Amino acid sequence: MGLGAFGDNGELLFEIQVVAANGEVFSVEALLDTGFTDGWLAVNTQDLQALNWVMIAAQISMQTARGEGQFNLCEGKVIIDGTEIIIPIHVGDDIPDTLMGSLWLNIMQLVVNKPRGILTLEMVAE
Repeated sequence: MGLGAFGDNGELLFEIQVVAANGEVFSVEALLDTGFTDGWLAVNTQDLQALNWVMIAAQISMQTARGEGQFNLCEGKVIIDGTEIIIPIHVGDDIPDTLMGSLWLNIMQLVVNKPRGILTLEMVAE
């Protein structure tokens, strides 16, 4: 079970691991963004340099909270709730935080009880 934390402004934060092309694993704090409905994960272009993931599509357009944005799409490996998954990852210049998209909610259960400090994200058994 992935334990999360509430940010200062009530954000839903989870620690996940990203796996570089060379196998090196990095822990990162990711913000669950339920408004990011078209993807799994979004990272800043600078982060891509360390991970060396393979680009699968260049300069795709996507609507963001700030308007129309251009993103590269890379294939990357992440570890979440102890499960290693290969997913498409949006990469852009103006992404201040690592963002988890709401597609995760198709395969994971989110439990939130802010008054009790409970925030978990776990894989759903099929």
